[in-house]
Amino acid sequence: MTSPWLGPAPLLLASTSATRRLLLESAALPVETESPGVDERAIEAAAGALSPEELAGALARAKAEAVAARHPGRVVVGADQVLALDGTIFHKPTDLGAARDHLARLAGRTHALHSAVALVRNGSTELFVETARLTMRPLADEGIATYLACAGEARVCASVGGYQLEGPGIHLFETVEGDHSTVLGLPLLPLLARLRAAGLLRF
Repeated sequence: MTSPWLGPAPLLLASTSATRRLLLESAALPVETESPGVDERAIEAAAGALSPEELAGALARAKAEAVAARHPGRVVVGADQVLALDGTIFHKPTDLGAARDHLARLAGRTHALHSAVALVRNGSTELFVETARLTMRPLADEGIATYLACAGEARVCASVGGYQLEGPGIHLFETVEGDHSTVLGLPLLPLLARLRAAGLLRF
């Protein structure tokens, strides 16, 4: 299959996220991945009073620039996602009890997923943030317990908010406003537009 990619080496994704890698590969881009090896909570603590959008950008930038520093000359993409409800930031739940608490707080309300991407090339970093807004159905304790049993601890603890929209988590929602790739943590259309503008895509 002919790839639209024109870079001299595959796109380097500063992440080990299978979902993000699949999004890029589905767009016929050659991808290599590398863990950025950054302490996200330390970055958050050092960042001070950033908005959720700004924090997502700071995390994406730190990841991309950490990997780019180890691979000069490569085109590197870093991404991060911050879930916020009325300004309160949510992290990945540590266990089923924490996931249950997260879902109880999100149920019946609209929260934001801020997905940031940092694109590093030729020693400079371009940063953008896209936001999706998701409205969760009102959920009784029994409904939350049923969902958790269906999804399983590994899945619910792997994502902020305790859900994955591409899995059983889809049952939790009434409406989703925003691009699907933004919800999955890598806004693909604006990333492709920037790669195209940089002369890295054939069309």
